[in-house]
Amino acid sequence: MPIKVAVAGSRGRMGQTIVAASQADKTFHYIGGIGRSEHDEAGFLPIEEAFETADVIIDFSTAASAAALAERCAGRSGPALVIGATGFDRDEEDRMAAAASRIAILRSGNFSIGLNLLTTVIAQMSAILPPDTWDIEITEAHHRRKVDAPSGTALMLGEAAAEGRAVSLDSVERRSRDGMTGMRPEGEIGFSVVRGGGIVGEHSVIFAAEEEVITISHSALGRGMFARGALAAARWIVGRPPGAYTMADVLDPAGSRD
Repeated sequence: MPIKVAVAGSRGRMGQTIVAASQADKTFHYIGGIGRSEHDEAGFLPIEEAFETADVIIDFSTAASAAALAERCAGRSGPALVIGATGFDRDEEDRMAAAASRIAILRSGNFSIGLNLLTTVIAQMSAILPPDTWDIEITEAHHRRKVDAPSGTALMLGEAAAEGRAVSLDSVERRSRDGMTGMRPEGEIGFSVVRGGGIVGEHSVIFAAEEEVITISHSALGRGMFARGALAAARWIVGRPPGAYTMADVLDPAGSRD
């Protein structure tokens, strides 16, 4: 029986791509889009109908909207959520965590299968290359319409690098440099951001030593891969117990269904 899916943020660029992909995938039945308003909006599925009908809701709207949706779903004990929104502040993070204690929520800053596999490689490299001789810098570029920086994907890569070095990203990150910044502190993880044109997504992690540099990059050539990843996540999360999940769970062979 097809999985009934609704999409929040269905009028956005990513939302439209997910809607088209779900309609083309016979394992899904797309039941409609969800608006931002508390009231019914023209062209959208009534929110209560989405809650009653959907097996899973995919949300690529905004952090504020996603946190509000998570709270409403948690209050009804479902449906499950796949969240692609980024830029959550501390309060929104706390609200998402509270909701995940009552429903299954899968969040990712990037739903590309290749990029998520790359985070594992970054963590492994960071564990091997010591911070006293290897510096880590993360660069990212996106289209002019992106509103948060660094991107959720860049932060994912930063978290992976920090995990490999057994430190918290908050304690070592540098999000900007300007003026007389002084020497680079040992163990710092730096971020650089580009915004312009229609760039879908470019991410690089640079490991720099005195006499050699390793650069690992990922380029998004279209939004279709993100949609396929989000649908894979939706397929995986339906029927899961309450909890906070990531794409690492989806890609883990040990977590696959029997």
